[in-house]
Amino acid sequence: MDPRILDRLRCPVCGEPLAEATAGSATALRCPRRHSFDVARQGYVNLLAGRAPHPGDTPEMVAARTDFLAAGHYDLISTALAEAAVALTGPAAGAYPLVVDAGAGTGRHLAAVLAALPDAVGLALDVSKPALRRAARAHPRAAAALADTWQRLPVADGAAALLLNVFAPRNGAEFRRVLDPAGALLVVTPAADHLTELVGPLGLLRVDPAKEDRVAGSLGGDFVRESTSVHRRELALTGPEVATLVGMGPSAWHTDPAGLAARVAALAEPVRVTAAVRLAVWRPVPR
Repeated sequence: MDPRILDRLRCPVCGEPLAEATAGSATALRCPRRHSFDVARQGYVNLLAGRAPHPGDTPEMVAARTDFLAAGHYDLISTALAEAAVALTGPAAGAYPLVVDAGAGTGRHLAAVLAALPDAVGLALDVSKPALRRAARAHPRAAAALADTWQRLPVADGAAALLLNVFAPRNGAEFRRVLDPAGALLVVTPAADHLTELVGPLGLLRVDPAKEDRVAGSLGGDFVRESTSVHRRELALTGPEVATLVGMGPSAWHTDPAGLAARVAALAEPVRVTAAVRLAVWRPVPR
């Protein structure tokens, strides 16, 4: 693992620094108290303290997300994050700023930010092993770790210059702890009209009208919102792409595959769909 990333990791059990330990062909990270965490052959390290309460996205969901993102349909998100990262990352971030993506999925958005910040290194955190297998290979300056956002994050206090949170759970207290006091948290959430053309015809989950209030409630005690911007793009999708889009998101847990296939087949191609997201910049409240 890149020592610039390893130096900022911490044992999820005791909080001590971690170092690489090799036994034969196996590699692990180990702290001075001898808590040990295996590095999977796919490249990610398991930094869970105990058992995860849920397995995260399934292999099918991750495969769908990989295909959909690779087609560039959600590049508006990666572009917005990269532009914000360049504007926000200054000398206070240090020689090698660390970008942590909490709920990174396949790591595509983190990779875009790292491409825009040539001196930065990145850490993808997710609870889904299938997602981390891809995130571990997303960028040469990124590492990936299995971690539950609701638990203590395996990152040193104040170690991150930037923290990304894209369509993922938010742990305000932990985000504040790992973020440099001069750093920024970038939160991406769906806007009210995100995928609105598909909600009725396909029976998808609607965007919660109170979404912004819930985001503010989860962060308000630890962060202050500095700015908000909305990014929209009209997508022209094929039927299979629509099915892939549904299969990669939360509606995949609530949709009958056979019924979905029939409803998608009834849509006229190209299927015009609005991708609309809100990017908010949050600053940590001084300790």
